[in-house]
Amino acid sequence: MNTLFDKIWDRHVVQTIEDGPTQLYIDRLYCHEVTSPQAFDGMRARGLKCFRPEQIYCMPDHNTPTHDQDKEIADPVSRKQVETLKRNCEEFGLTHYGMMSPDNGIIHVVGPERGLSLPGMTIVCGDSHTSTHGAMGAVAFGIGTSEVEMVMASQCILQQKPKSMRISINGKLAKGVTPKDVALFLMAQLTTAGATGYFVEYAGQVVRDMSMEGRLTLCNLSIEMGARGGFIAPDETTFNYLKGRDFAPKGDEWLRAVEEWKQLKSDDDAVFDKDIAFDAADIQPRVTFGTNPGMGIGITESIPSAETAGEAGRAAYEKALRYMGFSEGECLLGHPIDYVFLGACTNGRIEDFRAFASVVKGKKRAPGVTAWLVPGSWRVKKQIEDEGLDKILEEADFQIRQPGCSACLAMNDDKVPAGKYCVSTSNRNFEGRQGPGSRTILASPLVAAAAAVTGCITDPRTLI
Repeated sequence: MNTLFDKIWDRHVVQTIEDGPTQLYIDRLYCHEVTSPQAFDGMRARGLKCFRPEQIYCMPDHNTPTHDQDKEIADPVSRKQVETLKRNCEEFGLTHYGMMSPDNGIIHVVGPERGLSLPGMTIVCGDSHTSTHGAMGAVAFGIGTSEVEMVMASQCILQQKPKSMRISINGKLAKGVTPKDVALFLMAQLTTAGATGYFVEYAGQVVRDMSMEGRLTLCNLSIEMGARGGFIAPDETTFNYLKGRDFAPKGDEWLRAVEEWKQLKSDDDAVFDKDIAFDAADIQPRVTFGTNPGMGIGITESIPSAETAGEAGRAAYEKALRYMGFSEGECLLGHPIDYVFLGACTNGRIEDFRAFASVVKGKKRAPGVTAWLVPGSWRVKKQIEDEGLDKILEEADFQIRQPGCSACLAMNDDKVPAGKYCVSTSNRNFEGRQGPGSRTILASPLVAAAAAVTGCITDPRTLI
């Protein structure tokens, strides 16, 4: 009667404190340059070494520029953070994939593509979108800086066990509907707090049909529903994706691992604290209109009335519309846009670039539209080149940049100016998220591509 979450969690329990948290063993710790400096300082102050350094992998991604990475970073704050991570890794004997390393990229893209994230693992990082790795069939979640230090020192963490939720999406997605649209749909249905306190297992025919890249996108956005994390039971899609990856088991070890991973599933009679189902037929390409990811609509729909937010949420709803320059009842189709961003740990993988290229092929970037196309890793960039996607994109007047978090957040050079509209494949549309005063419309790579060649919000189904 156990859920998959119960099985993985229970295997990693070191001890349980009565009326308190669980001491949970952690298989993999990822570190980037933003949330790790204080953790290293704390270790240094206490004279500690990392307990299991071979299980810690570090790389810069938030502050890295997406051009001229072979040169010194111009911004002094970004440069200091990137250089500090390198020094800390050298001092503590940790694996570090620095800028220009072929193994560098966004940490939530590199982990799965290298086979560092595996089924049945517990995985943490000082970053909320660590939930991405749950697509591998792992329990993965973001932690705070003090907790990063805790894991460095002991390879364990103190956590209250979350409740379990299963979200099933049944049926088949229509043409032009992507995993990003599924995630945006779920956020609108559940709201950004609807899964608070839960760890979500995604299930149903739609999820089973998803590629690994699609599953990574879906799990990445779990945190935006308030969930502690989200994951998917491993299956043949997972195994085929992992086979031959750098850190995946090899030979007989691989065969044994797959047999073990096949057992990682919820029992047929497992009881979830909450069990919800949705129909794929209700999902169309989507866009956001507000300042949280749950404020979204189908691309042919109109912005709902503020009354739908209830009396308590009305003021915040109206404030969001004022910030975005939108009105109740407005349809966003045809609304002019200024920027397009393809990338982030949400949609910076090879399938996302294939999707974008499929729409813009034979067309041209719309006049006045600035487009940032940023691979999630150097390996994705190489794959883009190997498949000739860069040529298709260049002919359409788009350029591939160097890997990094880029315009997902305003911590590097790729900032959207105040008042400008950006159709973005990233994960958050908070006020100022992409730059002070910037206006973010979250969407799939297909919707982003359609906007890039038309200069306005366009239903991608009309171009496919």
